[in-house]
Amino acid sequence: MQTSQKIRSSGAAIHKLYHEPEPIEPFRLTGSHFQILNNNDFPHTHHQETVVASSPALNEQFFTLESSPVIEYSVYNSPFGGSVSSNSRSPLSPQGSSQSCLSNLHHSSPEKTYGSPISSGVEQALREMEIELLGPGSDFEDGSITSSFDKKSEYRNILQHGISNLDVKQTLIGIAHALDDGAKQHAEALMEALESKVSVTGDPIQRLGTYMLEGLRARQLSSGSLIYKKLRCYEPKPEELTSYMSILYEICPYYKFAYTSANVVIKEAMQYETQVHVIDFLIAQGSQWVQLIEDLAKRPGGPPKLRVTGVDDGDSSYARGGGLHLVGERLAKVAEAHGVPFEFHAAAISGSDVQWGNLRVLPGEALAVNFPYMLHHMPDESVSTINHRDRLIRLVKRLTPKVVTLLEQESNTNTSCFSKRFEEALDYYTAMFESIDDKLPRNIVMPRDDKRRISAEENCVARDLVNIVACEDTDRVERHEPLAKWNFRLQAAGFTSQPLSYSAVTAVQEVLSEYSDCYRLGQKDGALVLGWKNKPMVTCSAWR
Repeated sequence: MQTSQKIRSSGAAIHKLYHEPEPIEPFRLTGSHFQILNNNDFPHTHHQETVVASSPALNEQFFTLESSPVIEYSVYNSPFGGSVSSNSRSPLSPQGSSQSCLSNLHHSSPEKTYGSPISSGVEQALREMEIELLGPGSDFEDGSITSSFDKKSEYRNILQHGISNLDVKQTLIGIAHALDDGAKQHAEALMEALESKVSVTGDPIQRLGTYMLEGLRARQLSSGSLIYKKLRCYEPKPEELTSYMSILYEICPYYKFAYTSANVVIKEAMQYETQVHVIDFLIAQGSQWVQLIEDLAKRPGGPPKLRVTGVDDGDSSYARGGGLHLVGERLAKVAEAHGVPFEFHAAAISGSDVQWGNLRVLPGEALAVNFPYMLHHMPDESVSTINHRDRLIRLVKRLTPKVVTLLEQESNTNTSCFSKRFEEALDYYTAMFESIDDKLPRNIVMPRDDKRRISAEENCVARDLVNIVACEDTDRVERHEPLAKWNFRLQAAGFTSQPLSYSAVTAVQEVLSEYSDCYRLGQKDGALVLGWKNKPMVTCSAWR
């Protein structure tokens, strides 16, 4: 079994949860301007649709994510006009180490976050850094420093602004570049200085900074892989882990968006079929298919015979508290209650090990394949001589599916050099932590110091972050790629993109209606894109 399939992915594990959708609306971003979309801009289906009334327009513009990439995609129902511009460019240390551990982060003192003095040792180390970079006798306090050391500009900027005014995001970037340059002493000085600026109970960048800082420490100690492999030492009980994932699932809509849109795509593709086979490449709890069973039961003329194949790499069984048979039993009960003929096939095997025979596709079945936040865990040509990522895509193509749904984060952390990958992850998770901090649905009250919220962020987000920052080669399993790269891979395998319909848009709009107005639903290259302000976050695309 590949290393990439042995380690639990916290993001993908949330796939075990699914809830019914709830409302929003259509708007477009073309170039850098938002424009209202008409209903005839959407592909129509055979179903009659009800258009949701528009919400009141907002005049606010959003420019908070400094490093959001320039991306051109259509956005539905813009609540505001004007242009959006952007400028592109774990707590898991070894046992016995003097560094902090992920499981102990929530014991950090909140007071530590706000301006506590740093040690004289750090002051001295920073002064030594200044002398080395700028030469003896230099003075950075007057803001007049110039230097030929362009690649050290991050350190220089930090020195110019002084220790008391350290900016968390820029300091994290400076540390990453220092590690890339082999300047470990400088990185250590900046890390020690930053300790007083981050906290698991702070604002979004302070909370994110806590986890990014620990990932950087692990990388500096060359212990990232060791730390990540030992995470089971800190694994919460199954019922606790399920609770943490439920919290994250409820307070941000990224997973609901993905599962809702994928279900609509599959339901529409199968509307005239009498035998339907769904292969889910990360079945987890199987909750996504409860809604599909209920929808198929309402189909005019009666439901089809439904068979579900659940692929599972073994990690999800921990959160489930048992094997795949539990998923089959649960779905069978739901199907029986709704009068849907049902069969479940368990494929307890990792995606990297899947072969044709494991999937048991039968003649006469209409096949749907679901890739829910899992393909980015497959090692590709940059990791292994056996490109499992493309091999699995080509294998699925040979099955001649009627539809394939691909759900992925819109991020690029696969083959970039470390410092670029770090900045990409920092931008992406800054947006995620900002969104978690905004309006919560259903009047959920969960302050920053809520232990359940802290545990959810630690167990469902921080692990992925540490893997991205601290690990390399086969030990780095979080290898996200942007939509354009996924398009290239699927097209190279012979797939054709299928634009998502208006009914998929309206279903997702219902989900988003209880969340912040800062979420943006858009379209790019036929895929649905959910963004936070001007930052694309997740995509759902359909293929045939």
